This record gives sequence, C-alpha cells and structure tokens, in this order.
Amino acid sequence: MNIGQAATQSGLPVKTLRYYEEIGLVQPARVTGNDYRDYSATDVEHLRFLQRARAVGFNLEVCRELLDLYRDENRRCSQVKRLVLEKIDQVETQLQELNALKSVLTDMANGCAGDDSTECTIIETLSQPKPALMPFMLVESSS
Repeated sequence: MNIGQAATQSGLPVKTLRYYEEIGLVQPARVTGNDYRDYSATDVEHLRFLQRARAVGFNLEVCRELLDLYRDENRRCSQVKRLVLEKIDQVETQLQELNALKSVLTDMANGCAGDDSTECTIIETLSQPKPALMPFMLVESSS
C-alpha cells in the first residue's frame, strides 16, 4: 500500500511516516522503477504500535527499544516492564514539578488584587531576577 493508505490505516500523518522512515523506525519496501514506498501489513502494524507507544508518552528512543522488543520473539517481559517502570518514574517527577508550578501560580494569583490599578504583584514577581516565590527557573535549550 502507498504512504497515504498506510497513514490512514495507522492513524499517523504522512509526515510522521516519512520521519519514522528517515530515522529507521520503519523501512517500507520500494516499488521498482518509481521508488514509491510500499507499506506492508506488518509495517502498518508496527506504525500502529508506535502510535500507541507515543500516545502513552514514550519518546522515540524508547519507542525504538519497544518496537525491537515487539519484533523479538525471545524478548523477556522484564525488559518491557523495566521501560514502563522508568516511564512511571518520569511521570511521577513531572507530576511533582507540575504541582510545584501550580502552587507557584496559585500563590501569584492569590497575591494579586486583580483590580484596575496599575500595580500588579504578578508582574512585580516576574520582574525580579530571582523571585523567592519561584523555586525553579526556566532554562532554555540552545537547540
């Protein structure tokens, strides 16, 4: 099947299928003579697997590992469970960070009069070089 049909059947955009091919997650056959992609039922099955793995939050590196395990008949369940437990730890850390962020935002909102005055404690807090209210700082990546 062509890339459009594979995209429809897998629930992924064509652009994602091209990217997955570019990074080696899937390798559809090529039609001789025109070099069009020819996705097999197995390719679509793997794409659906990847779609579900991404939907539960696994990054592409872990998705590659999971897909390799999926393809490996000699895999061990313990290998897969380890990856899921690592993801649970990551989610727990994210939840703690989000709760801390929520607390900071709530404190900011509670400290603001929210009236028509020009003085705004939220703006004042955000304008401080190191606000005491904020236990963390955003660090932008250089990429």
